Amino acid sequence: MAQNNWFEFKQFRVEQSKAAMKVGTDGVLLGAWAPINDARRILDVGTGTGLIALMLAQRSNAWVDAVEIDELASEEAEFNFSQSPWSDRLKVTNNDFKEFSNLRGEPYDLIVSNPPFFVNSLKTNNTALTVARHNDMLSFDQLVIGARKLLSDDGRLCVIIPFTSCVEFRETSRLAGFYLRLQTNVIPKSESAPKRVLLEFTIQPGYPTENKMAVLDENGIYTEGYKSLTAPFYPAF
Repeated sequence: MAQNNWFEFKQFRVEQSKAAMKVGTDGVLLGAWAPINDARRILDVGTGTGLIALMLAQRSNAWVDAVEIDELASEEAEFNFSQSPWSDRLKVTNNDFKEFSNLRGEPYDLIVSNPPFFVNSLKTNNTALTVARHNDMLSFDQLVIGARKLLSDDGRLCVIIPFTSCVEFRETSRLAGFYLRLQTNVIPKSESAPKRVLLEFTIQPGYPTENKMAVLDENGIYTEGYKSLTAPFYPAF
């Protein structure tokens, strides 16, 4: 995706001049894929521009909270929320998730996150980008432990991460008391290896299901599966 200062979706617009992480395929996939299941309260961890929170607000009637550690990104998400059709049920909090997760209130039915995932890699001179991309500030362990505190008994945790981190995240989640329910391996192009994975966890025991989705076909055209999933959002579909 082009990194413009804004991105126009069918029902909302995302300004992204302040946030380090711009609108991207990962966020769109998670926002379109995460199961709503009549959720009344949703939390987006590390909201950035507010993209995923906005998508979930469009798909549901839920109250959607968002937490973001970077002040400028938090300001941008707040602006994007205020300009959306769902401004009355969207709220962003500028805080560290580790602290936020200790503020017990009414539990959430769904928690989503497109977490930072670069581990032990070189950091940039851009502090905001480093915070957004490196998991020093929010490790997988901190994410799942915090989510476990905040979820209702029937709640769900959904994330998108690199496929290479799948085994680590699944084990971390298991140790925190979660059960994997659905794993969707995201393939950039038909017949290629997975690059990302969408994971859904519950607190209640259950058997996991695994499937896959290709973004592009062998000719470089968006697949029908990807188009169907994201059609409520992308103007081109």
